[in-house]
Amino acid sequence: MLAKRIIPCLDVKDGRVVKGIQFLQLRDAGDPVELGHYYTLERADELVFLDITASKENRRTIFDLAERVARKVFIPFTIGGGISTVDDIHEIVIRGADKVSINTAAIYRPELIAEGAEAFGSQCIVVAIDARRRGAGSWEVFSHGGSRPTGIDAIEWARQVEQLGAGEILLTSMDMDGRKTGYDVELTRRISETINIPVIASGGGGTREHIRDVFIEGKADAALAASIFHYKEITIRELKKYLQTQNIPVRL
Repeated sequence: MLAKRIIPCLDVKDGRVVKGIQFLQLRDAGDPVELGHYYTLERADELVFLDITASKENRRTIFDLAERVARKVFIPFTIGGGISTVDDIHEIVIRGADKVSINTAAIYRPELIAEGAEAFGSQCIVVAIDARRRGAGSWEVFSHGGSRPTGIDAIEWARQVEQLGAGEILLTSMDMDGRKTGYDVELTRRISETINIPVIASGGGGTREHIRDVFIEGKADAALAASIFHYKEITIRELKKYLQTQNIPVRL
């Protein structure tokens, strides 16, 4: 069995890491490069940096952040936010990122996924899906930093992005985001069982048990969390030792 990954998420706004609840009520959490370096020492498996307002404000993503992070972070990292062309992907990669995360641009021009995968390989293309529950067993995809409903079914969209060549899905439950009451295990399991590429679960992680449950019950390949790591409520080293006691394979 492949080792499960623990991935801190650094949401960036105006050059600072922020954290909120259900994509709102943002508060400062520190400098992204310094936090990234700290997580390297903590033995995180990967990092994700997301410019959370780039698409909504129609700005280009923070290319310079990728370069600054690459100087101090020595684990794989993903950059996302406002990426809308193959040229954007190229710019992020040459500045040091291992992967790019695309969301809004992929929704409105799905061929970007195929173009990116062809140019840089599927392993470089992460499609982020922000989903909100709309009924029993049904979730809707939202765009522009979770601010616009699209009418797209999240499970069908996950299937489509896999077919287009995405290498991974970053799946955020908007209902659970920032609440620290647990991941949407049902959503994560439904998508994990539908597709054959890795699923990173995001939104709601607040305890070691929540992360255990999304691995076991949600069948996630990786768990992404933010505030519990940023504010040192749980350290990654402690979390990995706990997961080992639950017979969940992790890299120590």
